[in-house]
Amino acid sequence: MGSFRIGIGYDVHPLVEGRALVLGGLRIDHPRGLAGHSDADALVHALCDALLGAANLGDLGAHFPETPEWKDAPSLGILERVAAMVGAAGFRLVNADCVVHAEEPKIAPHRAAMARAMAGAMGVDPGLVSIKATRGEGLGPVGEKLAIAAEAVVLVERAEAPGAPPGPEEGR
Repeated sequence: MGSFRIGIGYDVHPLVEGRALVLGGLRIDHPRGLAGHSDADALVHALCDALLGAANLGDLGAHFPETPEWKDAPSLGILERVAAMVGAAGFRLVNADCVVHAEEPKIAPHRAAMARAMAGAMGVDPGLVSIKATRGEGLGPVGEKLAIAAEAVVLVERAEAPGAPPGPEEGR
């Protein structure tokens, strides 16, 4: 039996005029976008931090600092790199459960495409990526339509090396 680990990620970005809204790897038609150094995709950033945490690889800022190299970088490309780092550390994704906190836009029409985009960047089946949404109900920056936040929880499993002998439990 494999070794399992859980990781949690959270991100929040303010909504601003003059910037495209990128969420879950998709460009979504909306009058305001998320401010940040990269494309500011809060959902993908939360997932990246959850993956890095599960593999004990630090956080997103440690690997992708606010330097010119990462200015306006597409977060799906960052997720692809994070997934490769997690794989190189010997882990594979079991599942990801994500929540977007936003008054607008509505997430439901984009949910399946977001899951496909994020799963594609990680090289996994979209069925392993769950995306849910909730509103702020008028409370706080999310409820006041000033920000979008996201959180993610992932379960990863130690990957078996191809051709490796079975572990002590498996050989019995």
